[in-house]
Amino acid sequence: MATTTATRDKNGRFKPASDTGKSGNGNLGMMAGAVAGGAALGLLAMLGRKAAIQAPSALAGNWDDALKAEHAATLKVFDAIEATDEKSTMKRGMLLSHLKHALMKHAVEEENVIYPALREIGQQEGADELNKEHGYVKQYLYELENMPNASPEWIKKVRAFRADIEHHMKEEEEHLFPMLRAQLSEEKNKQLTATMNKEGFKVA
Repeated sequence: MATTTATRDKNGRFKPASDTGKSGNGNLGMMAGAVAGGAALGLLAMLGRKAAIQAPSALAGNWDDALKAEHAATLKVFDAIEATDEKSTMKRGMLLSHLKHALMKHAVEEENVIYPALREIGQQEGADELNKEHGYVKQYLYELENMPNASPEWIKKVRAFRADIEHHMKEEEEHLFPMLRAQLSEEKNKQLTATMNKEGFKVA
């Protein structure tokens, strides 16, 4: 219950003071506003981070150019990992985390948008094979995360992983992606590009 105090004015008459309950409610309102403002800033920061991560793909052009750019960026991460030595355990861990996130985003774009489009043009077998290979990508990441990265076996596993993923990328870039692109109208191509970037943004 709100309490009200009183004071005397210069003529000796009682004058009600401000209601402390209302003042408290005002403070609560200001606090709630500050929390909401902080949450809004946090949301904007998160959206900004996502936009920054997806920007290279979105700016690359059409969906196939964007995926090729992501392939090239992935190989640069492999380069950085292979340039480390067995003493660089922290750096290896950070690079592996970066690689995992980049590949996860890339897989979502392909599995949710591009592979279904391949199936639509009658390339179900090719799409299914690529999807199966994504399972092996996850297996490699799991194994690398669960073995000592200072071990000589760890970098051997990284190199085997790279060899397999390069084969996967080559099949996409040289065969299946051009086949899909050739069968798309300009409108469908733009739609596929927009949908793929939308999916990438969700997990960026």
